[in-house]
Amino acid sequence: MQTFDAANIDKEYQFYDEEAARVSQKIDEELKRDWVRRKDAQRRQVKVMLLGQAESGKSTLQKQFQLYYAQHALDHERPLWRPVVYFNILKAVRMILDELDHELNNLSIDDSLEGQAVAHSLAPLGDLSEEFSGLRTKLVPLVAMEDSLASELSGGVAVTGGRTGVYVRAGWQALVTPLSPNRSRALPGTGGLSPAVAQVTSLASRTLISVQNEVDELWKHPAVRILLNNRRIRLDESAPFFLDSIKRVAQPDYLPSTADLLNVRLQTLGVAEHSFDIELCGSRYNWLMYDVGGARGQRHAWVPYFDDATAIIFLAPISAFDQYLEEDPRTNRVDDSLQLFTAICSNKLLKNSHLVLMLNKTDLLRKKLEAGVKVRKYITSYGDRPNTYADVSEYFRAHFIQVHRRHDISRRALYVHFTSMLDIRATQDIIVNVGEAIIRSHIAKTGLA
Repeated sequence: MQTFDAANIDKEYQFYDEEAARVSQKIDEELKRDWVRRKDAQRRQVKVMLLGQAESGKSTLQKQFQLYYAQHALDHERPLWRPVVYFNILKAVRMILDELDHELNNLSIDDSLEGQAVAHSLAPLGDLSEEFSGLRTKLVPLVAMEDSLASELSGGVAVTGGRTGVYVRAGWQALVTPLSPNRSRALPGTGGLSPAVAQVTSLASRTLISVQNEVDELWKHPAVRILLNNRRIRLDESAPFFLDSIKRVAQPDYLPSTADLLNVRLQTLGVAEHSFDIELCGSRYNWLMYDVGGARGQRHAWVPYFDDATAIIFLAPISAFDQYLEEDPRTNRVDDSLQLFTAICSNKLLKNSHLVLMLNKTDLLRKKLEAGVKVRKYITSYGDRPNTYADVSEYFRAHFIQVHRRHDISRRALYVHFTSMLDIRATQDIIVNVGEAIIRSHIAKTGLA
């Protein structure tokens, strides 16, 4: 019959109890260290939201931040922007041809003073129908590629309402790069395009090279210039830059320049996150920047990111005083920006966020005013004030400041900057100042040394 030594059993249990306690304590200590590390990382995380209506300059500002803090990542992406540049050119050429057809066919029945003035300016050029018909025939192969290029870049993303264009979600760069053999992720460090995008890009490049002279001829044609100057043809803001550069872009070895990346137009859907490491006073901070789709139908997607946002950078394109929302043609774009800024100032979820206002696209505002476009024609409350840049910019600044004073629920400071996102040096000076102010505010709130 087997007997048990109770004393030995007690010693063994005591050993296991002590060992289990040591293991448990070790696990607890590791969990505590891990919690401290995560807490410290979280405290060094600065979340910044770029808010504003569509085409306000949010994505361009994000690229300016990337250019300053993570230029290597931007350099890696350059080849991916090549088809987007081509798309911008294709769209501009198609818009010019469409508007030319419309204007020339309807000019004879337009009895408005503006219409008569345009007809008078075009009269010395004679009958243009045959000349433009020939140009259109030569440019058809180029224009015909717009939809297929947009489809490949958008990765099948579509928007309602029949609108055409390139609409991309966060991470679109990975969708147009080649996949690794297991098809799970983009190949690292290739900077190349996926086979489908590469094929359509190559075709667009060859076609553009073959008709570059015709594109240049169309863009520089006196009739097109007359219609542009009289605002009978309206193009995307990036179009003149790329059409002026057609000979440079239409080269077999073309690689987008920094200016190309800042000028290119690409509409974001949803919310895209970008990460940068910023050093300040010997410490490193992880800067998370959220670039959001600004169209009215997408603004609901902003709300989940409001709760712990360190700062809001709100962009208002004050050059858009003569434009209306694509989704609501009755609403002036500056009025929409003021309404949106009112909602941001009064949102309780954002009451602790640092607030920066960028009155953007001042370069375009100057050009419009110098061309004689009258603000009071589109914003009647402007009245008889001088139509100068100094007076107009101050008028808009005062309106946004008034909104902040009336509606900001936390009475926080408002930092206002006049900006042109295409001016690299000036914008990066602002980026440094804004970045440091936001991080210092973050340090003060979190108690980081």
